[in-house]
This record gives sequence, structure tokens and C-alpha cells, in this order.
Amino acid sequence: MKVAVPTNGERGLDEEVGLHFGKVPTYTIVDTQTNLVKIVENTSEHRGGVGLPPDLIAKTGADVMIVFNAGMRAINRLQELGIDVYTGAQGTVREAIEALQDGRLEPANAQNACKEHEH
Repeated sequence: MKVAVPTNGERGLDEEVGLHFGKVPTYTIVDTQTNLVKIVENTSEHRGGVGLPPDLIAKTGADVMIVFNAGMRAINRLQELGIDVYTGAQGTVREAIEALQDGRLEPANAQNACKEHEH
């Protein structure tokens, strides 16, 4: 399973989870079966590039996106692209993936979506 995490830099499993899904500088992609870690620069239009963050994530082949929080539009788009979304991720990428595997993250929905920033 490939898990995508919005991140603040390029430290892989030791990087902190970014708090604003669309505006983070990087996404860390972790294959939980092979432990392969890939860092993807956020080149979406939120960072002055092209396309939306969910479309960028879909190109990585991610099956799951774990976030601290995300707006409903992003959640809907990720789900349309076949990516399951979980909220409540905190700490490092390693800690967030452990939380996912332990069932401590919640599936994203309208009730727990970010309502700030006019998403």
C-alpha cells in the first residue's frame, strides 16, 4: 500500500506532517510493503505550479492519503481519484503511518473536514 503524507520538507519518515494539505512544500510517499520512501515536491497551483494537489498525489500511485486536516473539496477529489483519506495525522511521517496502521486515524468526511480557508 502506498501512503501519501503532506510534509514540511525532505527528511522522509522523520519529517513532520504538514498541517495545510494543499500548501505544504512536499509530499512524502511511503510504500508500506517495501518501506521505499519517495519525496515529491508540491508543484501544484497552490505552490505556483500547475494542477490541484489531489491530481499530483494521484500521479504518485498513492492508495491512501493521511492528513492532519483537509478541506472537503480536496477530500472529495482524492476519493474520486480512488484514494482513501484519513484525518488526524500528527508528528512525524513514521508516527502518522503507525497511527494509520493501528486504526487511530479517522476516515475523512464532511464532519471532520477543515472548514477554514474557504475550502
